[in-house]
Amino acid sequence: MTNPSDPFSASIIPFEVPEQMRAFAEKGVLQARDSYAKFKDAAETHNSTVEAVFSSYNKGASAYSAKLIEFFKANTTSSLDFAQELFGVKTPSEALELWTAHARKQFETYTAQAKELAELGQKVVNEAAEPIKANASKYYKPAA
Repeated sequence: MTNPSDPFSASIIPFEVPEQMRAFAEKGVLQARDSYAKFKDAAETHNSTVEAVFSSYNKGASAYSAKLIEFFKANTTSSLDFAQELFGVKTPSEALELWTAHARKQFETYTAQAKELAELGQKVVNEAAEPIKANASKYYKPAA
């Protein structure tokens, strides 16, 4: 029943939405729902990608830190051994020879350690970028 005191009552203001307008509105709602679903899927995929990147980077940073500590320990031990040997020398020429041998050995060690750290750093970066590459390949096809 209609209420005559209600200004929005159908008896006072007869109004019907034209069929074309209704179809247009329904089409817009369907497109909005479809767009939202696509956006939601993309957001969830990107969130999992970001989580994978940070997880990979975290593992790599831990490995890098462990390697740095290992090198620090080895270099400290080497320096303390050198100092102990230096206290046992009897002549300046013996000290110079020991010092030169130690410097050469340390240079070779530092070079090898720097190379190993660079390789480990590159590995960490590549592993962290892998989820990004995998996700991007789903959306973008390589140019031919």
